[in-house]
Amino acid sequence: MYIMSRSKLAREKVAAIQAGYSAYAETKEISQLIKHELNSLGIEVIEDTNELGSWFIPAERAN
Repeated sequence: MYIMSRSKLAREKVAAIQAGYSAYAETKEISQLIKHELNSLGIEVIEDTNELGSWFIPAERAN
């Protein structure tokens, strides 16, 4: 069985956002890690959250 680090997963999703792609987080923990990393990098996103998870959409691409 392959186990992936949650922080590594969050960093990979942030890298996708930096490249202009949207990213999906299935859990609140991953969402919080992504938000923390985005805030520290000064990257603005639009966050669409529902009971199943959160989408992070780069603000620059959304306009």
